[in-house]
Amino acid sequence: MKFEDEMGNYNFSTAKSLKLKMAMGYNTHRIVKDGVCTSDLCIFGLNYLFENNLLKKEEIDALILITQSPDHFMPPTSNIIQGHFFLKKDIICMDINQGCAGYEIGLIQSFMLLEQEAINKVVLLNADILSRKVSKRDRNSNPLIGDGASITIIEKSNVSNTIFGILKMDGKGSEALMIPAGGFKVPSAPETAALKEDSAGNFRALDHLVMKGDEVFNFVQCEVPPMIEELLGYASCRREDIDYYMFHQPNKFMLNKLADKMGVPREKMPSNIVEKFGNASGVTVPTNICYNVGEALLHNNYNMCLAGFGVGLTWVALLMKVGNLKFSKIIDF
Repeated sequence: MKFEDEMGNYNFSTAKSLKLKMAMGYNTHRIVKDGVCTSDLCIFGLNYLFENNLLKKEEIDALILITQSPDHFMPPTSNIIQGHFFLKKDIICMDINQGCAGYEIGLIQSFMLLEQEAINKVVLLNADILSRKVSKRDRNSNPLIGDGASITIIEKSNVSNTIFGILKMDGKGSEALMIPAGGFKVPSAPETAALKEDSAGNFRALDHLVMKGDEVFNFVQCEVPPMIEELLGYASCRREDIDYYMFHQPNKFMLNKLADKMGVPREKMPSNIVEKFGNASGVTVPTNICYNVGEALLHNNYNMCLAGFGVGLTWVALLMKVGNLKFSKIIDF
């Protein structure tokens, strides 16, 4: 979907909408068709890997899915995917409910699983289709939301590669990003589906995602820079030693302001994912990597700082060397 095609949905003048587009970096965002679920995206991607001999079914010892949009409340969507492919029964299937920081949390979980003797290869799936939970008349969220999935293969290696990480959470800010209704606390009902106008002229229901933009922006600007400084201190590493800061991308404006505050050149912190794909929560990080340096990673190694921050509130960062990959590309569903 293109931003201009949806401007008429917002209670906002054309001039102000176009100004918003320029400031936030809105352009196109990818939205799944009706009926497509998280498992469909993951199955499509795994089929590509199997058919191109990039992954063998019998090698998978663990299947980890990071998502806020499971197919069902139960069973876990990872089990559904495992059953679809008739994967072996000696396997760990795990759904983890995390959002903006989900990719890094999934990597941490994968690294811990690889400490087990019986686990040699972990498939990390990160997928969300949150466009279904965003009001089309909410200019705060609808222009930036996107759907997508990523697949990352993590396996044991004899190569020594120290990975540094830091993880922080603060549930006191949980209402800054949430879907108020639809769970067991507030079940969906006709009343929760009714659109209501807020003070800024956005129309949304309790079944929709609500994002308190100012609070999220302030949280990111206040908490992420000291987290990165703390992580670099652990690793005895300087900011200029990092080749790329591959961060979660809520929007272009927020990333550019974050780069400036951290004293990082903007070219080292790409901010072009929302304008091309939309914000698919944690999936923006692997999309960022594949889109901006995917080809180069097949032959080169880079010092990368990965970071996610948002819903929870949760913020996390990893520092590692990434490169000489067997594959790194974007495929269309």
